Amino acid sequence: QVQLMEAGGGSVQAGESLRLSCAISGFKSTFYFVAWFRQAPGKERERVAHMSFGGGDSKYYANFVKGRFTISLDTAQNTLYLQMNSLKPEDTGMYYCAADNQYEGILIGQPNFWGQGTQVTVSS
Repeated sequence: QVQLMEAGGGSVQAGESLRLSCAISGFKSTFYFVAWFRQAPGKERERVAHMSFGGGDSKYYANFVKGRFTISLDTAQNTLYLQMNSLKPEDTGMYYCAADNQYEGILIGQPNFWGQGTQVTVSS
């Protein structure tokens, strides 16, 4: 059974940093796709960043986080990270870790597996 468990959310001031983590377990394949999504109150969920697990170092970032956020994997610990720097109030939302064996699931925003989410609040 695939399980994703996020941690690291919190409340910070604009300009500060947070690092989210996502412990991944239960995948039988050694190659799959992982991503961070977020959803602000009253808004649709949006993809923040994604990369592959076991398939190289290619990474995708949404334009609104490029240069500020970094997605990374610790393959030994099966843990996905999202380093968030220079946070802005508009980054406030629930952040979700997600995974799928197929890239399409990530691409269309409907991956098979989701974490429970961790709240990030950025005040001005």
